[in-house]
Amino acid sequence: MTHQEIREKFIKFFEEKGHKLVPSSSLLPTDPSVLFTTAGMQQFKPYYTGEANPMKDFGSLNAVSVQKCLRTSDIEQVGDNSHLTFLEMLGNFSFGGYFKEEAIKYAHEFITKELGLKIDYVSVFAGEGNIPADEESEKIWKSISPDIVVKRAGRADNFWGPTGSEGPCGPTTEIYINDIEVWNIVFNEFFSDKDGTLLPLVKKGIDTGMGLERLVMMVQNKKNVFETDLFEPLISVLPTADTDKKRKRIIADHARASFFLISDGVRPSNKEQGYVLRRLIRRMIIQAHLETFGSFSGTDTLSLGIPEDTKRMFDKIYQNYSNFYPELNLNIVNEVFDKEFNQFNKTFRQGLEEIKFNNTITAPVAFNLYGTFGITFEIIKDVGGEKAKNLTREAFDAEFKKHQELSRTASAGMFKGGLADENPETIRLHTAAHLMLEALRRVLGGHIQQKGSNITSERLRFDFSHNEKMTLEQIKMVEDLVNEQIRKNLSVHFEEMSVDEAKKLGATGVFEHKYGDKVKVYFVGNDNDYFSKEICGGPHVVHTGEIGKFKIIKEESVSAGTRRIRATVE
Repeated sequence: MTHQEIREKFIKFFEEKGHKLVPSSSLLPTDPSVLFTTAGMQQFKPYYTGEANPMKDFGSLNAVSVQKCLRTSDIEQVGDNSHLTFLEMLGNFSFGGYFKEEAIKYAHEFITKELGLKIDYVSVFAGEGNIPADEESEKIWKSISPDIVVKRAGRADNFWGPTGSEGPCGPTTEIYINDIEVWNIVFNEFFSDKDGTLLPLVKKGIDTGMGLERLVMMVQNKKNVFETDLFEPLISVLPTADTDKKRKRIIADHARASFFLISDGVRPSNKEQGYVLRRLIRRMIIQAHLETFGSFSGTDTLSLGIPEDTKRMFDKIYQNYSNFYPELNLNIVNEVFDKEFNQFNKTFRQGLEEIKFNNTITAPVAFNLYGTFGITFEIIKDVGGEKAKNLTREAFDAEFKKHQELSRTASAGMFKGGLADENPETIRLHTAAHLMLEALRRVLGGHIQQKGSNITSERLRFDFSHNEKMTLEQIKMVEDLVNEQIRKNLSVHFEEMSVDEAKKLGATGVFEHKYGDKVKVYFVGNDNDYFSKEICGGPHVVHTGEIGKFKIIKEESVSAGTRRIRATVE
């Protein structure tokens, strides 16, 4: 079976079992505590806690999804047989619809009958502390297959729960094939508070995750994920002279991850998601150069056929995935890659000379290479060789934090007092976001609420509650309404008051967040005829005419009941 057939078979199997297919959410999560979506269950968290209603949002207590995921913790290990940055997570979920018996039976049936694979053994929770052993799951496995090997493990291996944060959790059962974990099934029956105290969930739920890449490797009987039809077409476009398998794998992995990040709206930058994308692209460029030429000696630039090889790889990625992920945009990916390549090419040779000049590359030297020339940690390790052997990620990150002020404002999705970004371009977009929220409420209805935002000097990303895709007419109405307020050159000012006073005035706000005794309410418009009233810490333009022309670039789904708009100003 091809990877497309395996993905489709998984979806069809669970749809026939009464599950509703929910599209993958973006790689950029609404949860401000994490940079990327790392698991299929992230978009479903509110359904386990009762904050959201699955019947209302997608008409079923059971869901199936294929979720795009990106995990940064493994970037430096990419190139071995299993580590990846981007992956697809197959999952089936239930929010009070069914529990252990059905979940285990479904998994066994899909693995053994649909895919024809042999399960080596399964693991269940052995019990630990005041949490009892999961004897029920063991009995269910034995009732399905009396000869199956069931192993028990403690909390570290067979109990899933959030670390240092609140959330649903519970014991797990895992399926192993060829001594590799293939499917992890979580029985959410507890809620863990920030102190780690476990409380019973009102509605027990099922949360499963099975990596598509690893499953394809098993079905296609390959030794590693890079020999599957997910990666083989990508690697085949690279030069064949060099035998460094790890290098080819790094290029293919980073190309795939970059393609999906760019398509989801990320652009290379020096902070947060953009920094991760820059790391991936630049390391891919370095590895591609080494793949072709073996070293940097005797070369003045990196523009030696590398973009052409990479674009052929991007073509293969698009062919592999575009039917299932319609948001993928080959033209934009090529455009962003070209821009980053040209920018990196201008400074890399100078950085390379600096590496040669230093006998030992310490953390301060490495950060200077990054800050001055844009040479990332991975590239310094790759190119520095013996000079960089003692340089660690921890030391580099510590140096990074000393010199680089991370934008907490962008992470939190709002502006609060002294945390505000004073960049004039960011301020223009910030005020535009207020106008857009009010325009959305007037066009789509008063139910519209802000669910998160991320504002940089280049663009606005805004999440809001809405169950339907906006029509082109609605998008234009919102765009026109915002630009109308900009043309009116309305005044913008704030007044301090209590939250209760702000609510009485009809001011909007993210009311699940805790405010102080006094808040700032920003008013846009003239006395007694305000277009927008919103709780916010600022800063803002003085008159809306300073914003410029507002343009919506994209409207898309983030998760069930949540939409996302990306916009710019000119």
